[in-house]
Parts: sequence; C-alpha cells; structure tokens
Amino acid sequence: MAEHKGIPIYSLDKFKPVAGSALPFQVEVFDANRHFEVQYPHRHDFFEVLFLTQGSGIHVIDSNEYEIKPPCVFFLSPGQTHKLELSKDVDGYIFLFTAEFYLLDRSNKNKLLEFPFFFNLKQENPPLLLAEESDTQFLKGLFRQGAKVMEEEKSREFANSLLDLILNTCERLYPREQRAIEKGKGHLMVKRFRELIEEKYQLNLSIKQYAEELNVTENHLTHTVKELTGKTSKELVFDKQVLEIKRLLKHSDLSVSEISMQLGFKDQSYFSKFFKKFTGQTPNAYREESLKST
Repeated sequence: MAEHKGIPIYSLDKFKPVAGSALPFQVEVFDANRHFEVQYPHRHDFFEVLFLTQGSGIHVIDSNEYEIKPPCVFFLSPGQTHKLELSKDVDGYIFLFTAEFYLLDRSNKNKLLEFPFFFNLKQENPPLLLAEESDTQFLKGLFRQGAKVMEEEKSREFANSLLDLILNTCERLYPREQRAIEKGKGHLMVKRFRELIEEKYQLNLSIKQYAEELNVTENHLTHTVKELTGKTSKELVFDKQVLEIKRLLKHSDLSVSEISMQLGFKDQSYFSKFFKKFTGQTPNAYREESLKST
C-alpha cells in the first residue's frame, strides 16, 4: 500500500489471495465471502472493472454517488477514491489490472484512454447498465473464464485477451448519450492531462509544465481543454486540488496545516483562502459540517 495518511492508496498486491503473487492482474468472484482488510474510502494505483449480477447498495466514486442496480458494470481509473456499501446477497466478478499488463503487446499505447469509461472527460463514472440477458450471460462467461485462469495458472496472454474482449464489449454496450467520441487526438490529450493531474497534483505544477509533459504548447493545451470540457486547464487542476482537500478534511485526522503541507501549499493562509474561494467555506467549517452529516 502506498503511503497517504488519511485515505489509503492500495496496490494490486493488497488484493492477491496468495501473498507474493507477481501477476499484474487479478480476476475473482465478488460476493460476501470475498474479504480483504481494506479501509473505505480508498483508492488504487491500478484499473478496476466490477461486474455485479446480484445485490443492492451504493457505490460512491469521487464525489458522485451511484445506486447499484444489477446487472451492471463499474469502472475505476487509478487515483479515484471509492466507497462500497453492499447488501449481503451481492454477487458478481471483479477484474483488477495494471496499465502495463493491458498495453504490453499492443501497438496503440493510448488504447485504455480511448475507452469512454476510463478518465472520463466529464469526471463522472456512471455504471454500465445491462439491458439484455444475452449480454449479461456473455460477460459472465468471460469473467468466469478469467477466474479459471487464476485457478489454473494459464498464460497471461489468455487473460489479456479476455480483458480486451470484456472492455471492448462494454464499450459497445455503453450508452451513446454518455459516450463521447474520445479517440480523437484532442480527446486523448485531455485524458492524458487528467491522468497527469492525478499523478502530479501534489507537486503544484504550472500549466506550462503540464504542457511540456504532454509535448504541446501551453496555449494549445488550454484551448483544447476548454473546447472539450468547458473548463480551463487551471480549473481542472483546481478541481482536483479542492476534491483532495475535501477528501482529507472529511476522511482523515490530519490538521488543516498538515493537509496544506501534504498538498504542496507552503502558505496555510493562502491554502484557506484558496479553499474558501471555491467552496464558500473555510476548511474547518467544511470539516465540521461533514462530521455532522455522517
């Protein structure tokens, strides 16, 4: 587990049934018998596909809350915070994997970013709701085969092919009204920008530095982000910072000054003014209100 006091960040190893397993993926049945000692909310440094066929509950991803209505599929990108509240009759499958595992033998290294459900430009993660029984059974068969791969220690290539089929099937079934045409160069750049923000938000990089990481000009980045998201580049960075501040105020015991330091704000006074500018509340007021609502 990566160290991040307050909200834990888990690596794939945490979810391995066999300690020390080096496999860069994990597929298994997801039911009441599946138990790992993890804290909620938490985040991952890997991708997750959660296919639920039975049960009910709530899935909170970042600041969005979704009701669980099986059969449905949830998707999580690295860095996202989530919390699950599930009924005891929950059933389904889960596929966890690293980007390196999926992209290893693919010439298109942007493939994961091209899927509409990873690093969504609208910063939303609605589940894929399955309407046809045939689609549910088809996906169930793929996940079932994936679980067998784990049991029988078959090749990684087979598991990789199953994952590819699962992701492409889900993309085909994803509702058109929720699916942007995200394979264009501009869309991929903005998704990569969001990915970089997840990786580097604590460094307080300038937009120019982000642009250099993406090998584009600052003006081109700002123009494309504004065109595709309706927000400026700075606003996306600020949104991420405010979201992280809220998470730590609500889910950690860190003091306001400790949160300020952890997120790269050298001046606590500026940190408080920054947060109030975007929320209308001081950090302490937000924390007090959050505690009352829990």
